[in-house]
Amino acid sequence: MTRAPAAARALLVSALSAAALLTAGACVAGDPQVPRALPQGVSEPPSASASATASATERPPPSPPALNEAQIRAALITEADLGEPWMASRGAATWRDGMLKAETGNADCRRLLDILYTEELFGAPAGPRATVTLDDAYNDTQLRYQVARYRPADVDRVLAWLDTLPEKCERFRATAPRAGAQTVEVTRLPLPEAGDARAALRLAMTGEASDGMPTYLAVDLAAVRVGEDTITLTNGGFGAVLPEVTQAVAELGAERLVEVGRQARVRV
Repeated sequence: MTRAPAAARALLVSALSAAALLTAGACVAGDPQVPRALPQGVSEPPSASASATASATERPPPSPPALNEAQIRAALITEADLGEPWMASRGAATWRDGMLKAETGNADCRRLLDILYTEELFGAPAGPRATVTLDDAYNDTQLRYQVARYRPADVDRVLAWLDTLPEKCERFRATAPRAGAQTVEVTRLPLPEAGDARAALRLAMTGEASDGMPTYLAVDLAAVRVGEDTITLTNGGFGAVLPEVTQAVAELGAERLVEVGRQARVRV
């Protein structure tokens, strides 16, 4: 068994365990997979009429303070979180220009390729942004992780569009100036129920290089919104791109963003 899969599984177990503690008893978006029993000593929710009376007299909680640049940076995932063989990036991966700078006729699929190339899923942020790029020296893959503030409605609209791409762009042809004709497949990537909204997919490109050798590139794209802050990450390369890493980093990052936000509220 190689080190990279073992590290990914260990990270995933840690992330899921921590998430279970943080989200126990909370409501989450989407359909629950397993019914949740109420904790001991907690009664059933009040009736609709009682809730209506209470809501009429209670004031809504104040909005959480916006995170500043230092707090956004504190929410980043680093090589210390992932462990070996991850390290600080040595530069932009060559497959970005060689494979992702491609053209295709379908507008949605072309937009997806442009987003993966520019790594700008939501456009210009409404507040501070922090980014880190990490390399997996063992599998020759690269992970780019970003935290930024956007308008929640704008994020949710893009996430809804992203969720349609495994059907709209399930399989299409694209042409890259360097790599030539490529067959592209897009599939849905399930994410743990972290944050307030989320979506993820995997893009796989297969073709043939000019020397006749087969080419294969896989890139995961995931985004998780936590309040007004959003995590965006790509995980891709010519090597073994492990979906467990993408899923674990997305959840671990959401937990960290929640904790940074909690600490910011405490200091106010």
